[in-house]
Amino acid sequence: MTLHLHSLPAAALLVTCAAFMPFDAIAGVRVCTFPGSPSTALDQKVASETFRTAGIAATIVTHGIANGDDDGVSLKELDKTLGHQCDVIAGFPRSPVADATGGKMLFSRGYLRSGYVSIESANVKTTGVAQNTVAAMYASPAQLIAVQQTGVRLDLENTSALSVEAVAAGRARRAIVWYPAVVAYGRAHPEQRFTVSSTASPYADWHLVFAFASSGATLQKSVDAALDKMTADGRLAALTHEWALPASQSAAESAHAPKVSYLERATVPHAQQGGIRLAVAGTSTQGRFIKVSDAASTDVPSFDRMQANHGKALYASSCAKCHGGALQGVTGPALRGPAFAPISNAHLTVGGIFGYMATNMPADRPGKLKDQDYADIMAFLLFSNGYTPGSTKLTADNARTSATKLIAGPAH
Repeated sequence: MTLHLHSLPAAALLVTCAAFMPFDAIAGVRVCTFPGSPSTALDQKVASETFRTAGIAATIVTHGIANGDDDGVSLKELDKTLGHQCDVIAGFPRSPVADATGGKMLFSRGYLRSGYVSIESANVKTTGVAQNTVAAMYASPAQLIAVQQTGVRLDLENTSALSVEAVAAGRARRAIVWYPAVVAYGRAHPEQRFTVSSTASPYADWHLVFAFASSGATLQKSVDAALDKMTADGRLAALTHEWALPASQSAAESAHAPKVSYLERATVPHAQQGGIRLAVAGTSTQGRFIKVSDAASTDVPSFDRMQANHGKALYASSCAKCHGGALQGVTGPALRGPAFAPISNAHLTVGGIFGYMATNMPADRPGKLKDQDYADIMAFLLFSNGYTPGSTKLTADNARTSATKLIAGPAH
């Protein structure tokens, strides 16, 4: 599962007016899933049982969601898919940091609470640089979680399955990964065993839901009623048991217990380099590596209002599609408020965010902007999270080396 959906196959379905008809007049509700998601098998089973319980004929569409362009699928494109190609999307991921509220879609209650976890192999012992390496899927919440840890080497893979494989093969000591990917990998490789722990990040907690077009309120109510019935009689728990987070982890999170860190401090020497940077470009099987270091200044960054305004314009053209026009999060996480930078997050720094952004964003053309343009976008993010502009312009060098914790406050 990833916030960027551009790797998912396109659906080739006929356009009809069915989405605008009463559902009792439709021969069958068309249910789309995300074939690229590790939870597709679960999503299809839950959908079939839910619509059977609701007494609604349904057809599972295996072709998936229509492709967007290279930087993901926008809310507009998903709205269009639901209006013409599908009546329902099963397995839609929602989170406090990316709840897709900026679109026209309606959502059911969640049928699976899952999230991003840290895994370590119980079969393989890592050596050398792998001892200090964490695997994560590129341009996904896993990478956002991983970059919050200082002093580690990141193996950025193209899929969540490859992130798990990096641990199984001994290339990485740990991986930050969508938990259903661990389940799917274990099904395909039953000889592999992993220890699982939670991750202390606002990007970790997700729910799978059904998504509907804006005209689907009646269907939404029927699905919610069916899910309630399946919860009451135990069928939903039976369907999702294998895919649910480990009981000990769920209990700890429910009780708001402290979450374990997913990687201890570095145990092997590493070069002291400020911020985050790409170190080696790899292939789809070897991943890409970035170095995260805590060697940075403690200067409070200063920016002026004019560059924040310029950053707002740059954000609108290069970032808003995935992160939302109001920074609320769409297929990418929110970039304002406590969901983005809570006071409890000790590792989210101005330098870390700037380095990640300048190296990896926009997702379709990482690093395409000038350094000063990235600094102006950073100024806009600071302003949007309650920081007060001054008279000195924020430079790329000052942003990159700032160790100031980014803590969201009231927006101006």
